[in-house]
Amino acid sequence: METTNNNYKDIPGWGMDADPENEPTYPMKNYTGDDHNRISYERSEQQPIEVELLMSNERPQVTRVFGTSVPPSGLSGMIRRYAFRHSEDRYRHWMPLLLADRINVLEGVVEDLGKGHIPNLVSERGWKVEWKHNPKGMLIKVAALSAIGVALYLSCSHKKKNTLKSLLKF
Repeated sequence: METTNNNYKDIPGWGMDADPENEPTYPMKNYTGDDHNRISYERSEQQPIEVELLMSNERPQVTRVFGTSVPPSGLSGMIRRYAFRHSEDRYRHWMPLLLADRINVLEGVVEDLGKGHIPNLVSERGWKVEWKHNPKGMLIKVAALSAIGVALYLSCSHKKKNTLKSLLKF
């Protein structure tokens, strides 16, 4: 992976704690002089990059260690790639990542069903615990989701009936 910015000083806020003269905790902290030696520590060996890696466009280099268990894939991966093109201080970064997480859950359920495994949604979603500790809140959620489902069904079936009537007139 190539770095997008090799000059750390161009990154706003980079190294703001590097100056020992600018120590905001001075009166409260027992300063020994070794606190700022952490700037010049020996870096660990770079983990090999064997899967697609999404990284912030604000970091000049790949972090030394990163997760490889779930590389981006499918629709959620496409959304994640879009999110990482944007700065971390924008909703265009964080909102797509939240959406990608939700879609990844659905992709996992579909993948489980494709492998012949029926997921236990009651325990995986924590519905047993919620029923035990928050039955009123769970009933409100179930009622709201049921109302939305019925409304969607009725609107779709109403459109089908109108479409069939218009087709039968010809």
